[in-house]
Amino acid sequence: MKRRYLQLDVFADRPGAGNPLAVVLDAEGLDDAAMQAIARWTRLPETTFVFPPAAPGASYRIRMFSPRREVPFAGHPSVGTAHVVLEAGLATPVDGRLLQEGVAGLLPLSVDGDGTARTIAVRTPRARVVEIADAADARLAGALAGLTLGPLPPALMDGGRRWWLAELSDEAALRGAHPDWAAIGHLAESTETMGLCAFARADAGNDYDLVVRAFVGAPAQFEDAASGAANATLAAWLRHNDALPGRDGRYTVSQGREVGFDARLQLQVDGDGEVWSGGHICNVVRGEIDWPA
Repeated sequence: MKRRYLQLDVFADRPGAGNPLAVVLDAEGLDDAAMQAIARWTRLPETTFVFPPAAPGASYRIRMFSPRREVPFAGHPSVGTAHVVLEAGLATPVDGRLLQEGVAGLLPLSVDGDGTARTIAVRTPRARVVEIADAADARLAGALAGLTLGPLPPALMDGGRRWWLAELSDEAALRGAHPDWAAIGHLAESTETMGLCAFARADAGNDYDLVVRAFVGAPAQFEDAASGAANATLAAWLRHNDALPGRDGRYTVSQGREVGFDARLQLQVDGDGEVWSGGHICNVVRGEIDWPA
């Protein structure tokens, strides 16, 4: 059966700058094994599958898979899939909102504008502080070795996925950092986390407020091009410390430049303390996938 298939760049206004995503529409009939096989075949960070909603009020239902496993929630697949659903005419925003049904529950998305000017943001699951650590903590020593840290202490946060967060002294220190993958992998496995999300305040005069690098240590080892979920977890940590950059709870993140991308993520912490993670999306591939059910 042929199903509509798209590949996108999320958190970018041009191809090649953001985080790639594959979206399969008309996913009815595909079982777990088939969806996992497709995600393994695309070899993209995530592949999503769109189904009719089952929950009252939901705009659509989504399942997300990395090449290795199903993912309960991730930011860039949520934002990119909402864009595809809107373009396909499968849902219409109500008061500027969509409601996504998935493994993580019902999550609202805000929709601003349309076409190439459209921005979409997902309200991410609430993150909590698990632990505030000392920079000399033996668990972190290897992953932080050689890095000049900033004012905030390292922290372990849980926003559906668990991340260690570490502030570096400035943008140059972060951009010039060379991750010790063995140490980051050990940190991720020994603490059951994704790895290390390092951040720094941007230099003056840039079109972004914060620089982020997300080093995934397990099960694979790679630097994420643009992570909506990691950035949302970081936003919750910054709010916890009354240290949000930008203005009125809104700020822009630069991520991915060190691995050949140049994403921009738009973060907002609203008056209720909810974190919204979003940005622009651009289409790269449109077609059909012919995959047996």
